[in-house]
Amino acid sequence: MAPKILFVFTSNDKLHNTDKKTGWYLPEAAHPYYTLKEAGFELVAASEKGGKPPLDQSSVDAFGEKDAQSKKFLQDKEAQQWLENSIPISQVQPPAKEYDAIFYPGGHGPLIGLPDDDHSQALIRSFYESGRIVSAVCHAPVVLTNVKLSDGSYLVKGRKVTSFSNEEEEQAQMVDHCPYLVETRLGERGGEFQKGTPWTEKVVVDKDSQGRILITGANPQSGHGLAKEIVSLLKAH
Repeated sequence: MAPKILFVFTSNDKLHNTDKKTGWYLPEAAHPYYTLKEAGFELVAASEKGGKPPLDQSSVDAFGEKDAQSKKFLQDKEAQQWLENSIPISQVQPPAKEYDAIFYPGGHGPLIGLPDDDHSQALIRSFYESGRIVSAVCHAPVVLTNVKLSDGSYLVKGRKVTSFSNEEEEQAQMVDHCPYLVETRLGERGGEFQKGTPWTEKVVVDKDSQGRILITGANPQSGHGLAKEIVSLLKAH
């Protein structure tokens, strides 16, 4: 059977401290979608509320025409139907052993809601503790920060991780629209933050002595590289 990957999208469309809209970020889903699909994997879309998750229009403006896979994703009827029919995350019951990996696309949407979602936390914990891949890109590693393992420790404690950096947030002039900075929060939880050059691909694979796997990507440029690591790890099994 082909490996099965659970994509978990934010359902939050509101930025912190403003009426401006947000959501998930286009290339951070489009690139992994095609990379994993071309590898023959089965992909299932989920979101907090189910249905069509909110797409950050700023990501369409930035990547919708300039980036080939982002443009293809927007025009791909199969991909759009897949997205619009996302299942509520509550329908995926831990340990969800039918899935081989869980992946969270970024955007500013995941900063609110998902980090505090008990069901999301339970899924992440069950994937991680059973040695299945937990992955997230850009702002989405924030979903890891409140997850505690069965022993009560934070999942990211002592783990090598990356995310959208504080420097990138400042350069994007979005600090005021973040309830907290992801890099800072990961560090507060004991994560060993691995910083790359702003706006260039950075993917960190952390595999511990118990075979638990965490893959994080830094920014919109890192979705493809993250997905390639998922393919490599699952094809090696």
